Amino acid sequence: MPLILNIDTSTESASICLSKNGEQLLLSQNNEQKDHSSWLHVAIDEMMKAAGYKMKDLNAVAVAEGPGSYTGLRVGMATAKGLCYALQIPLITENTLKLMAFAASLQITDDASALLCPMIDARRMEVFTALYKMDLEELMPSSAMILDENSFAPQLQSHKIFFFGSGSDKWRQISAFHNAQFLKIACNSGHLGILSCKKFSQHQFTDIVYSQPAYIKEFHSYNRK
Repeated sequence: MPLILNIDTSTESASICLSKNGEQLLLSQNNEQKDHSSWLHVAIDEMMKAAGYKMKDLNAVAVAEGPGSYTGLRVGMATAKGLCYALQIPLITENTLKLMAFAASLQITDDASALLCPMIDARRMEVFTALYKMDLEELMPSSAMILDENSFAPQLQSHKIFFFGSGSDKWRQISAFHNAQFLKIACNSGHLGILSCKKFSQHQFTDIVYSQPAYIKEFHSYNRK
């Protein structure tokens, strides 16, 4: 039964979760994006002490690799890699958009044919997005997309699509498709704990040396005003 520290600092709300065999033991969150870097290490130390475990008890560290906040991704990935290297334990990474889709899939219980479209705000009318089936099969890979009234038109002609995440509100304002549905989700590192346990059991680990955040876009373009 793996004990895994799960880290997600990829979006506005950061969280860490200590999970055992995929079940959440403790969860801590920080909603001040500018404070993720100063919050993370203190929160990890406090969580491990509260749970009665030492860092050496960890079997792996999992981290949301992005896309998302450039600084947040760097903070989370650097912390996860550092811990894995020091403790000589595996690193597990998961795409943030897939993590969001997984959280949404748990809320939708009556429409197995619908598609899932997470959206992370990337300023102006641009979003980081992807498209998944309900079983998390990827139909459209993670990309940066500038939204207009015809976005996802081919898919929306034949499928109901649930849109969610920080970028979905601006899509709601211009979308006129009947099959476009909008959902509020609460995604955190507790969901990562479920996915990371599955990857651990299947030995789906990421090389510590070559792992890096999935920025999708360059820093200077993502942060332009």
